[in-house]
Amino acid sequence: MSTATGVDVADVIAVAEFRAALRQFLRRSERVARRSGLTPQRYLLLLMIKGAPGGAEQSTVTELAERLQLAQSTVTELVRRAEEAGLLAREQSQTDARVAHLRLTDEGEQRLQRSFTQLSTERAQLREAFVQFDGGAG
Repeated sequence: MSTATGVDVADVIAVAEFRAALRQFLRRSERVARRSGLTPQRYLLLLMIKGAPGGAEQSTVTELAERLQLAQSTVTELVRRAEEAGLLAREQSQTDARVAHLRLTDEGEQRLQRSFTQLSTERAQLREAFVQFDGGAG
């Protein structure tokens, strides 16, 4: 059923339901991260490093800025704070001295694992919401 503006109400409902499920997932992720001793931003930072494309389990600030859609200066500060907290370690690139690869420390691995494991149910619920979502609605 379309409204006077030509918008299909069923599409709006599908988008609203999906956005609600996504928001619930994000809020739950934030709570779980905090219980694991991580800020939501640090959880996401560790997740992006551990889940780097190709299974490398390392990343650069530039790659993280792109994946997180944040300014490089913002990511640099997040990395600096995570490094000070003992969650990340830097390793100079063997091929380019200007590049530092970031990887999780044992402490970073443990905290990410704790959060990630606790969110398995929420990930399944989000996958189900995505399946229910009409991809044609935007």
